[in-house]
Amino acid sequence: MTAFSSDFLRIVHERGFVDACTHTEELDALLSKEVVSAYIGYDCTAPSLHVGSLVSIMLLRWLQKTGHRPFVLMGGGTTRVGDPSGKDEARKLLSDEAIAANMTGIKGVFSKYLTFGDGPTDARMVNNADWLDGLGYIAFLRDYGPHFSINRMLTFDSVRTRLEREHHLSFLEFNYMILQAYDFLELARRDGVRLQMGGADQWGNIVNGVELGRRCDGLSLFGLTVPLITTASGAKMGKSAQGAIWLNEDQLPAYDFWQFWRNTEDADVGRFLRLFTELPLDEIARLEALGGAEINEAKKILAHEATTLAHGEAAALAAAETAKAVFEQGGVGEDLPTVTVDAADLEAGIAVPALFTRAGLTASNGEAKRLIKGGGARLNGAAINDINRMITAADLSGGEIKLSAGKKHHALVKVA
Repeated sequence: MTAFSSDFLRIVHERGFVDACTHTEELDALLSKEVVSAYIGYDCTAPSLHVGSLVSIMLLRWLQKTGHRPFVLMGGGTTRVGDPSGKDEARKLLSDEAIAANMTGIKGVFSKYLTFGDGPTDARMVNNADWLDGLGYIAFLRDYGPHFSINRMLTFDSVRTRLEREHHLSFLEFNYMILQAYDFLELARRDGVRLQMGGADQWGNIVNGVELGRRCDGLSLFGLTVPLITTASGAKMGKSAQGAIWLNEDQLPAYDFWQFWRNTEDADVGRFLRLFTELPLDEIARLEALGGAEINEAKKILAHEATTLAHGEAAALAAAETAKAVFEQGGVGEDLPTVTVDAADLEAGIAVPALFTRAGLTASNGEAKRLIKGGGARLNGAAINDINRMITAADLSGGEIKLSAGKKHHALVKVA
């Protein structure tokens, strides 16, 4: 591995964050001699980010911890267009009200990982709608259009892949990379931002921004991308059988977040410890070398560290206690996801598939029926064999009902 003089590049290379980087030696020298401002952009397509965004958030955290200034760019403007990167079809266009609501939900995530303020290394949050909303179309085309080659833009993965598959690519989406490049130029002009970072699928867009800064203002800008994370079995990071692993607790309980990391595949433990925790590398090397059942202790440490960063240590400890009660002691645990039903409904009886779906253990009644037929559904620890079974007040145990989908997913039913 290359010997870096800057702490930031050394750490992110050692921990596996870097997929590609422009002008690495120049960037290393710059990071070594001054505080560098760098940004990552996040479009507001949902009310929370999920763990697929966590690699980039941890990258901003390491940037700040090594003495530099992170900028979080909210895509209030670009979300209206839709990034075609990695997509086979256009994203659904959202209303301005939906974008604003999503932005509010997303903003809270970053305060857990970054320190915001007015100091030289304090993080800042900005919104690209502040400059994109006021652009004049003709003036923008005249000033910046000549700097973009259609021939080259057609070679970028986000465009080429869609065209090769003969999937529709609108002119609206085609403009996205131009707007992202312009964001970089604006941040460089307004705040002296020198580095843009993002996922590997953003490489073409980032390089466009680096080149636009050079052509328009003679600026020396840089780009760095992180690998797109998949699990050892090839699954996309951020999804589970129960749905997206959101970073906001109002979207996903801390217990489910903890359990996601606890269920990490053995082959991913070391890599995920390097990316998603701040444990020293020698400790990570010790943990990933554990074999047999001992690897489960490493997974619990991963779950604790990742949950502490996202939700605080108290939530991480509570999740661990709940898991211990559920899995090791056969109990219930206070922190399990809970659904409340009306007493009248329970007296009348609720169909098992409907209640499993309502509790979030299955995505649909059909999935719940398949779970039952496969022997994976349990009620208060006992297998459910009848898809037509009704759950009633007679099933209450200590005032609640415990539902289980397989060995790892559980929920409590309580009466209002």
